[in-house]
Amino acid sequence: MEIKCETKEDLGFIRLSGALTAGVADRLREQFSNWYAEEENVSNLIVDMSGVESMDSSGLGALIGIMKKLAEKDVEMKLAALQDKPRLVLEITRAYKIFDIFDTVEEAEGACA
Repeated sequence: MEIKCETKEDLGFIRLSGALTAGVADRLREQFSNWYAEEENVSNLIVDMSGVESMDSSGLGALIGIMKKLAEKDVEMKLAALQDKPRLVLEITRAYKIFDIFDTVEEAEGACA
């Protein structure tokens, strides 16, 4: 799994590619925490899931953990560009009810304005 955390003005991005599974969930949490500790001015976070071909419950748990950490500072998180398998995990678990989900990164950015 490739994980890239970056900031554009006050908008944060996590760009993921590969499988978001138990083997990488802790690395995602750690990399996010390190990045977020240095980015105090982020007002929204977009998770670009376009490169994530699969996700298990541990991957979902990592995303929920990130969302909870952001909520402590009233920062909103949006998921963008989900492929079929990760989308199915969100549907089966009904986790889609707690996330703001957008078809594209651009739509998610527009919702942050």
